[in-house]
Amino acid sequence: MSITLGKRLAQIDAMVTTDYAHIWDCCCDHGLLGARLLSRRVAGCIHFVDQVPELMHTLEAKLQRFFAQASPGAQPVPGTLLSPAWQIHCIDAAALPLQQYPAKHLVIIAGVGGELSMQLVEAIVNKHPAADIDFLLCPVQHQFALREQLIRLNFGLRREALIEENRRFYEVLLVCSPATKDQSCTRISAVGEHIWQAASNAQTKTALAYLEKTLSHYQRIQRGKGANVQHIIQAYQGVTVSPLSVSGQ
Repeated sequence: MSITLGKRLAQIDAMVTTDYAHIWDCCCDHGLLGARLLSRRVAGCIHFVDQVPELMHTLEAKLQRFFAQASPGAQPVPGTLLSPAWQIHCIDAAALPLQQYPAKHLVIIAGVGGELSMQLVEAIVNKHPAADIDFLLCPVQHQFALREQLIRLNFGLRREALIEENRRFYEVLLVCSPATKDQSCTRISAVGEHIWQAASNAQTKTALAYLEKTLSHYQRIQRGKGANVQHIIQAYQGVTVSPLSVSGQ
């Protein structure tokens, strides 16, 4: 199965580690990200989740063809090279059956709006308050509101990244849920911290362009008097993009 990821999905893929027994690729569409994770053998089972039956039937046929060595739902033996298992779930992502798999989970929600991302995160946490869950989130909009919700729900931050693809900017957040007892998680900033710390000239350019675009967006909203977003404007006005400290890179 040929797996070619764009910059957004490649960044998400790069932030997935082998710390999880089950990874849930929600709103998976054609399943490219989940297939890449399968090929990397990063977890015991990759779960493909989407509500569109036609997509899931087509995806299941492809997985059976290209990952036939992994019996759907079978658990690989720890310490062996047996390929990871996979499962198809044609359900609402808010109804993930995490209780059937008592282990550490990673729930990926990407490519959907920030409002839906917020609804899904809250629904999953409310349904499984004691579960050990990390979330990998990449909303297409409403990043500030999503971050505020995560702060309100007492989430912690593992990693965050900023990328640009096809003239659109994306924040990628790897966060831990309140039930996760992990001291490595740090506080979440409403506007982000690490995404403004550029490690190259290209990243500096991306961060500056994203900051300008974000400020312009909220300033237009404020001028239109559709909502009072002055606190958001002030928060982003306080952001400083760290310049590249080593020349020539």
